[in-house]
Amino acid sequence: MSAQAELQKLLYDTLRATPAIMLLVGGVYDRVPSTPYGAMNAYISFGPSDVVDDSADCSISGSHSFQLDVWSKAVGQVEAKTIVDLIYRTLHEAELVLSENALAEIRVDFRRVFPDSDPLITHGVVSVSASIEEPE
Repeated sequence: MSAQAELQKLLYDTLRATPAIMLLVGGVYDRVPSTPYGAMNAYISFGPSDVVDDSADCSISGSHSFQLDVWSKAVGQVEAKTIVDLIYRTLHEAELVLSENALAEIRVDFRRVFPDSDPLITHGVVSVSASIEEPE
């Protein structure tokens, strides 16, 4: 599995396995379904991702960035801020393990909550970066 795909699966599995997050969101999605909220007021989706090559002569490595988006239809910004902060506490410098690649470090570099263009939605953004070494 590619390092990007394996990291996304790790992020997905980690968020889904965190009870405090799943108590607040209807799901975590790569492709958002037509009814993403379910019985909840919020959900998480994967946004853009990129990789910057950081390889050396004897190793293949990269700096991976993922954007996680939080969408909340609860009144006010408190729910979105709570979910964004829970994602931070779950992922920032966590001791997570990839099965095919080596995760050297994972960090949450940026958190932001703001009104969406839809006035009934609050949008949160969490930027996650990871340093990954790949087998040759």
